[in-house]
Amino acid sequence: MLSNTMAEGALATPLPERAARGVPGWPALGLGLLALLGGVARLVAGGPRADHALGVVLLWVGALMLAGLTAVAPGQARVILVFGRYAGTLRTPGLRWVVPIARRPAVSTRIRNHETATAKVNDADGVPIEIAAVVVWQVVDTALALFAVEDFVDFVAIQTETAVRHVASSYPYDGHRLGELSLRDKTEEIACTLANEIAARAAAAGVRVIEARITRLAYAPEIAQAMLQVQQASAVVAARQRIVEGAVGMVEMALARLAEDDVVELDDERRAAMVSNLLVVLCGERGTQPIVNVGSLYH
Repeated sequence: MLSNTMAEGALATPLPERAARGVPGWPALGLGLLALLGGVARLVAGGPRADHALGVVLLWVGALMLAGLTAVAPGQARVILVFGRYAGTLRTPGLRWVVPIARRPAVSTRIRNHETATAKVNDADGVPIEIAAVVVWQVVDTALALFAVEDFVDFVAIQTETAVRHVASSYPYDGHRLGELSLRDKTEEIACTLANEIAARAAAAGVRVIEARITRLAYAPEIAQAMLQVQQASAVVAARQRIVEGAVGMVEMALARLAEDDVVELDDERRAAMVSNLLVVLCGERGTQPIVNVGSLYH
């Protein structure tokens, strides 16, 4: 119980992102340059000791003004740290001025891709498969990205691989029942489930998952040939089923039209013979050979 409480407290410690206080950088740049030029001019001109001291002070002021300048590029944020304390994040592109003693690590807020290596996993039926995925993600909370985890890029990569393995082992490769969710047949649903699981795992690092897709899905090499034969047999059975269904419908239509137009009167035996012949013609794989019948069905 104590360890769980400590873990929850550790997860709640990092502060969420907030805007840092900063002033426009161009006025600060101008003031810093003026101070430097004024200090150099005082020192070069010489004069009383008071002028010399003023020149040194102006040089220090100019150096501090220039040291506080921080450039924020588009698609980038600057996290401000003052004596190890989080003071906020600069997100507005341009030149800003902050306290010179602050550390200002840059965090990219651009959209990124991460593609996992091909992993070998057993699906829900215990069949070994190979799977890989790509995730599109973006940092939305720079404070959590820097302070909640050791390295948010590695964190996203590991959590993505973990989620891919978990999703792959939760569903069968092929659905055996009608409406069953499977990796091969329901790619959109599986991709949505994968994106949601990665988002839940990576949220601790201040990351937003935009999209996740499976880029590779196949049987493992040691069973690929056997499973190919199973797929071929299933395809043959499905094709035969459709052929039989179509043939039965055509036979029913032919018998109905003959009876409706009163073309010929058929008893049960002749009807059965016609049905048999029509099914052989419609369901057979080879072309039929015509036979001229010079007798009758009973002679």
